[in-house]
Amino acid sequence: MTIQDAQLMSGTEANIDRAVDAVCDRIPPFWPLDAMVATNPYLGFVDWEFDEAAEYQLRVVGRPLTMDRRWLARQLDNGRITDADLAEAGARMGSDLEPSDVRAAAAGPAPPAARFLLYSDLLDERYRPRYSRYVIQQISSFCAAYYDLGQAQWPMPRFGDSLYEAWLAYTRIDQTPGEMEIRTAGSLEKLPEAPRDAIRFVLERFGVPADRVEDFLYLALTRVRGWASYLRHLRWEAELAGERNDDIVGLLAIRMAWEFILVDTCDRPARTYLWLRSLHCLPRELRSDQARALEVDCLLQRALEIGYQRRLVAGLRESPSRPSEGPSQTERPLVQAAFCIDVRSEVFRRSLETVTSEVQTLGFAGFFGVMAEYQPLGAGQPRSHLPVLLPARYRVCEAAAGGDPEATESLLSRRRGALALSKAWKQFKLSSASCFSFVESAGLMYGPKLILDHLGLTRPVPDPEAKGLTREQAAELGPDVDGRARLGGDGSKDLSTGIPASDRPQVAAFILNAMGLTEGFGRLVLLAGHGSSTVNNPHRAGLDCGACGGQTGEASVRIACALLNDEAVRAALASEHGIEVPVDTWFLPALHDTTTDEVELLDTPHVPRELEGDLAHLRGLLERAGDLARSERLGLLQDRPPESAEGALKAVRRRGADWAQVRPEWGLARNAAFIAAPRWRTAHLSLEGRAFLHEYDWRRDDGFEVLNLIMTAPMVVANWINLQYYGSTVDPEHLSAGNKVLHNVVGGRLGVLEGNGGDLRIGLAKQSLHDGNDWVHEPLRLSVFLEAPREEMDRIIEANEMVHNLVSNEWLHLFQIEDDGTVWRRHPEGSWVSAPEGVGSAAALEA
Repeated sequence: MTIQDAQLMSGTEANIDRAVDAVCDRIPPFWPLDAMVATNPYLGFVDWEFDEAAEYQLRVVGRPLTMDRRWLARQLDNGRITDADLAEAGARMGSDLEPSDVRAAAAGPAPPAARFLLYSDLLDERYRPRYSRYVIQQISSFCAAYYDLGQAQWPMPRFGDSLYEAWLAYTRIDQTPGEMEIRTAGSLEKLPEAPRDAIRFVLERFGVPADRVEDFLYLALTRVRGWASYLRHLRWEAELAGERNDDIVGLLAIRMAWEFILVDTCDRPARTYLWLRSLHCLPRELRSDQARALEVDCLLQRALEIGYQRRLVAGLRESPSRPSEGPSQTERPLVQAAFCIDVRSEVFRRSLETVTSEVQTLGFAGFFGVMAEYQPLGAGQPRSHLPVLLPARYRVCEAAAGGDPEATESLLSRRRGALALSKAWKQFKLSSASCFSFVESAGLMYGPKLILDHLGLTRPVPDPEAKGLTREQAAELGPDVDGRARLGGDGSKDLSTGIPASDRPQVAAFILNAMGLTEGFGRLVLLAGHGSSTVNNPHRAGLDCGACGGQTGEASVRIACALLNDEAVRAALASEHGIEVPVDTWFLPALHDTTTDEVELLDTPHVPRELEGDLAHLRGLLERAGDLARSERLGLLQDRPPESAEGALKAVRRRGADWAQVRPEWGLARNAAFIAAPRWRTAHLSLEGRAFLHEYDWRRDDGFEVLNLIMTAPMVVANWINLQYYGSTVDPEHLSAGNKVLHNVVGGRLGVLEGNGGDLRIGLAKQSLHDGNDWVHEPLRLSVFLEAPREEMDRIIEANEMVHNLVSNEWLHLFQIEDDGTVWRRHPEGSWVSAPEGVGSAAALEA
């Protein structure tokens, strides 16, 4: 080999490696079930324009990026999409189609998408085994065993140091391919031992053209998209820690290796030859009829979003004038209640404001600015309690009240003993030697429990937050902000826990500034996180707080309130940050149960005695607000909502406790907007539980640090939530978790399978989006409304690549609200134009 040949080959290898990394980074991360957070399923395409990504998805993998044509046509028929919306959409896209043309096209079916077939697909025949299904099943079974987190009774031995090496060794002794008439021995010996070498080997053997390599690799990896997304999460976590995880490359090598095995062992040379030749004909653009159909679908999708924007813009323009004096300058509010920006909180905030004018409500991301991870008592690893985009600065451990080391160790010992006994009992019930005899001898003993579980009177499984402890013992636990207990998950001393006293004033100032709460404090300031009380739901964490990493907001609000009630912290706030917190102000943590709309007040024994009357009054207001919120939510959940408040409370409690209930709540379904503005701007509107509401007054934001935080964290998290619901609705076959009735948990908490095999299912279950008759979620890209100077918004957009891509490539729509209520829309190219007006009414949004 000459030096020139070596350099050429080196360059080729480098290009393939770049293509491999590009394809792996195009896969979105998917977090395990116990930390499930909404993820943008198109995260790897945000640097592409939306319409460009839609064309690529349709051309390469045959998947839509817009809603089904028939559903969109129904929106035309029922007036949800008007000709004015179509005309506006056409103008934005530069389309030559008239509204009448779009209506005519929507009346007929779209041409079918013709995706390229892998060789495993080509072998599938009506009367022969499904080779493509078997390949996915073999890979999925292997990954489930390889990454198992304790669910398997017999763990799989380690066959190698990496995923690909272990698979290679495992497959050499696996006998199941023989049942599919696949002879793997000879082909496996030809494969290189390293994953990147294996990918290059297969590409060279197939003769994939250099300019088609990336498309071919992406096509292969998306066939195991579920597991690819889980491994992309492992890479994401490693990158946050400054490390590297290449397991997803190993998965790609495994998928490519299977294509090579099937090609290498196929007994039909003519078919193999034709398929290899077809690799040179991978489509570089859509057919003209497909391109036109895609244009129609994108027009309809955009028009649907414009229709919603018209109504919301009209409502914002009808908002009252800015109050000349705020609550801080006039009468002191009895309570200031800060809720998470979650769309479910909008319903409760509006209900609370309806029953009383004594409470001023605020909205802020549910982690409340606490940049910490939280380690429950006895847990082996801490849990992140902040957006996955941000790294934790502190670790706070759960301990007995006051961080008493002796009491903490006692509770830890009790929990360990109870958990060990529970684990031993479970192993006995499920072991191969005793499972049948156990059912025969003790099965009837479970009859009463099954009946009580069915009636919703007992939980089918223990509360995971209190598992191993009695209710009284669990009530003794709380965040150890001081780090006094200093216990790690294994009981060892951990000197790095807690929040240092020197950092606390800065942390407290950040919390208050970010909330816009620096003056005019009420006697009680309620910080309400949220969580879900559903049972028997593998995706329960997806109903908890996304800003808290898929956990409830309880730990975050308790930590925040502990800091803000500290006398030393308050003194430093006044002297170092100019924030005067009155002596009689008390910060009270709470947890909003989004399933039942009950608000539990936490740490009430610490409330000063002189505030007990205010506390009792607040409880009554929250109960009345809960009655209103439940009534509104049950109108969507049940055909016949209960007539009384007591009946409504019983109904939501029963739904949450029923192990057979597939729709205990709608979660964030129907989300469509993100609004960061003073509350008075939207207080006159009923936003129907569709908007993330963030409190923000740019006049109090020196240096616009809070605006930068809003646009780079809460807005991005809201966009992830929005696009996960969007993707699960427009492409349910591939981007949703399927039918939750058929779910089986994999690996303890890795994810779910639909049925007994197939790929790992990601996204949301269909029951979270569909009521059995029609889609409840309306798939709209997020419309973001910010009341802030346009030049500051532009500066932040240009300084942050992620935000720039989301805005400029139209993965969300950005609007600016002027002081007089005028609304401007940001054009993808960077200019600002007047928002759509004149058609549509705000009547549906008026409270």
